[in-house]
Amino acid sequence: MSEKKAIKIIKRLERTRKQKPAPKGTTTAQTAREMVKTVTNWVNELQQKRRTETANAIKLMLRDDPRGNEASVSSATSQTQNGHPRREP
Repeated sequence: MSEKKAIKIIKRLERTRKQKPAPKGTTTAQTAREMVKTVTNWVNELQQKRRTETANAIKLMLRDDPRGNEASVSSATSQTQNGHPRREP
């Protein structure tokens, strides 16, 4: 019953050294998250680039003034001077 337990004396310097654990390296889960984040950013950039290119192409196709007002020129040449359509033989 009267077992004496040994008492360990810890000096202050030893106590402060033990309390600071060494920083761990990156885990596989963290590395995988970084890889997924990088690929997601690439996909988002490509989608945004495609959207802007598509918007610019649509703007070019739907211009208000089609190449030097071709619509009015073609309708004027298909009629004679008196306003009637021209007959082809």
